[in-house]
Amino acid sequence: MYTHLQSKARELPPITISTLRKMKADGEKIACITAYDASFATVVDNAGVDLVLVGDSLGMVIQGHDTTIPVSMDEMIYHCKSTLRGLYRPFLVADLPFMSYSTPDQAATNSARLMQEGKASMVKLEGGAPQLHVVEHLAKCDIPICAHIGLTPQSVHKLGGFRVQGRHADDAKEMVQAAVDLESAGADMVLLECIPNDLALRIHDAVSVPTIGIGAGPEVDGQILVLYDVLDITPGRKPRFAKNFLAGRDSVRDAVTAYVEAVKTGAYPAPEHCFE
Repeated sequence: MYTHLQSKARELPPITISTLRKMKADGEKIACITAYDASFATVVDNAGVDLVLVGDSLGMVIQGHDTTIPVSMDEMIYHCKSTLRGLYRPFLVADLPFMSYSTPDQAATNSARLMQEGKASMVKLEGGAPQLHVVEHLAKCDIPICAHIGLTPQSVHKLGGFRVQGRHADDAKEMVQAAVDLESAGADMVLLECIPNDLALRIHDAVSVPTIGIGAGPEVDGQILVLYDVLDITPGRKPRFAKNFLAGRDSVRDAVTAYVEAVKTGAYPAPEHCFE
């Protein structure tokens, strides 16, 4: 029988939304990573990760799809509850998959499933202004929400591919306003993906909730990477913001620990991982 949960250290209390807000206020960087199962969850917990996202990126890195679109609610719940079994300290966030939040009522029903069945502490949904009514409804239901703007992978076909967003002045202005409006609607966190550094800074300064970046430069409150990119085992072309933290190290835990340290000290992301 596996005993990894029984042997985990518990010197530090579990992370909560209040913890994340305090980290932002204190200027302490938030180290986030994806995980999809109990074994890797135990590793990232012991390495000092603050927040774990069970992302619909599992559709690409685990299931082998070209996009995140085929991932279902049942699959998200399965991976979420599997991941939770390996966690003690990190805050657990789960993605609402494609077309699972097209109406406020549908979003509430599926968010409840992720929290009740999957045991997530927060749900993440993609989209800016069009999702305000959904975010407002979830907030009224006391569901913690992470809003995801910039490159939204579920919209990849509409966007015309995995491309940097917000480079044009009008698009950037719209994105800043969307972040402000999402916070006002009740979002507890904003994730920014594949946007220029200066735009990420503008959004960071415009909202009071924690901002988490992936390909959004160093001027945000935290960073997130896909675990498989941290370990350089994602097949095919790697995104610019990916970094192999396993190189020169002897174990997966050492690699994740190095990633956490790099986030905390500001060594990651470096200029070569950013967009202008």
